[in-house]
Amino acid sequence: MASDANNASTTNANPSTSSPHPTPTTTSSGCHSHQHCRHKAAHFHRRRGKSATVSLAGVFRRRSLLLRCLLVLPLTLYFSGVITFTVGPLLAILRPAPPPGSVYRSHEVFEKLWPDIHSDNSSSVGLSSIWRYRRKLKEQKSCPNGTARQGTESLTLDRYLIIEANGGLNQQRSSICSAVALAGLLGATLVIPRLEFHSVWQDSSEFADIYDEEHFIFTLKDFVTVVRELPEEIMKTYDFNISSIPNIRVQAWAPASYYLGEVYPVLLNQRVVRISPFANRLSMNVPPHIQFLRCLTNYKALRFSSAISNLAQKLVNRVTEKSSSYGGKYVSIHLRFEEDMVAFSCCLYDGGRSEKFDMDAIREKGWGKKFKSSGHVISPGLNRINGRCPMTPLEVGMMLRGMGFANDTPIYLASGKIHQADRNLMPLLKMFPLLQTKNLLATEDELAEFQGYSSRLAALDYAVCLFSEVFVSTQGGNFPHFLMGHRRFLYNGHAKTIKPNKPKLALLLHNTSIRWDAFKNEMQSMLAEIDKKGTAVPIVKKSRRKASIYSNPLPECRCLLESKNISSAFMLKAAE
Repeated sequence: MASDANNASTTNANPSTSSPHPTPTTTSSGCHSHQHCRHKAAHFHRRRGKSATVSLAGVFRRRSLLLRCLLVLPLTLYFSGVITFTVGPLLAILRPAPPPGSVYRSHEVFEKLWPDIHSDNSSSVGLSSIWRYRRKLKEQKSCPNGTARQGTESLTLDRYLIIEANGGLNQQRSSICSAVALAGLLGATLVIPRLEFHSVWQDSSEFADIYDEEHFIFTLKDFVTVVRELPEEIMKTYDFNISSIPNIRVQAWAPASYYLGEVYPVLLNQRVVRISPFANRLSMNVPPHIQFLRCLTNYKALRFSSAISNLAQKLVNRVTEKSSSYGGKYVSIHLRFEEDMVAFSCCLYDGGRSEKFDMDAIREKGWGKKFKSSGHVISPGLNRINGRCPMTPLEVGMMLRGMGFANDTPIYLASGKIHQADRNLMPLLKMFPLLQTKNLLATEDELAEFQGYSSRLAALDYAVCLFSEVFVSTQGGNFPHFLMGHRRFLYNGHAKTIKPNKPKLALLLHNTSIRWDAFKNEMQSMLAEIDKKGTAVPIVKKSRRKASIYSNPLPECRCLLESKNISSAFMLKAAE
């Protein structure tokens, strides 16, 4: 009984064993039984341990990454330094800094110095006293009385010379002077020179449109016979077409002996010779009486036509009136910064890639494949160093202000259509607000008959520049060379011309750290040197004459210069 009671109590104590289908009992912990609770607790600790293990692994992984970064960073910095200090100098050797003066930085220098330029009202130069040097008179050989005609002319007056003058205004002028000289050498009658039409200058003007034909013929009548047309019997032989006359091709700078040996027999046989083109086709080294004909033609016989002379005289009068505060004296500048000139120079400025693209297109249109040929090397930097790049309006203005010209100096600007005029002329106008051009001085009606004729427009500029107190040449070429010679002829041998040392300017304007006072000192020294050279007379070597009588009439045109009848040397009819 006791045993049964014990079993009963045990059974009651463990009900799960007393029935095959025990009733589940839920504990306060959510377990169905103690065994289940132990199982669940064990599972929970396993999950927590796994999570803690994963979290700890992440920590170690991050710490490992950080350690690697700390180790790699110094190595990276070290090797970067090695590359910088070894490869850097190597790249500098392979791509060195541009040579001084080879890069256009004038606009940067101007921006930096403009406050000093603007505030500098001091003027160390006056237009009435700018030129201090005078030509030293030396004892010269007496001028020959000179017979009007020498050589073969008495034999060949019924023989005719026809030439075609090519190029712009002053290259054509050079051809005309040489044609008169050649006619004198051969003793031929000169037919009024024909002016060749060129696609670049786009000017269909004839001789009488630019020059006074009557004055030309009359001035030369005692030296060379000039006629307007060939005799009818000769024209009939060639079907009244001058182009049908066989053309003689002559090498550049052919000596007098060539013409006497090769061309003269043809002239005797055919009665007429035609030479085209004729620019630079006669040597500068010719007998004195033939060289005199060049002098006579350039300085006396070639006078502008009435239409050009009359308007040019008006422009001179107007710019003189606007220069009353300077006693009627003014500065003229010949600026060669037209699109075609900038393109032809192959120089680079501050226009970037778009400017280079535009210039390439202009070169292609104007000169075809010339600049892309295998033998043609384009070197903008070298061009600038050597002073071959056209000066910008900005550079001209800085140079003149540096030389001591005040900002109220009256200036006449001779130029064609300036490349990007609005942008490029602005700095010059800021420095010299009293700037005039033919378009500002003349009315539209006055200029109407000249529009579309580049040579006639250039003739207007030539005449106004001729009478200025100071002429500024910014680029080589026939215009400044002829003008300098004419000014020497008029002003007792002094060119009164500022021809800048452009290589020196390129160096100075390359230096963006230069001070205004230092730049002024350099410019004033340059002006003094220019003044000194202005009266220099070139040494002429008989074997080869390098200096042109067109840029310096001395010594070969001295007798013409010292003649009493000098008034007719003026370019304008109104000046006689």
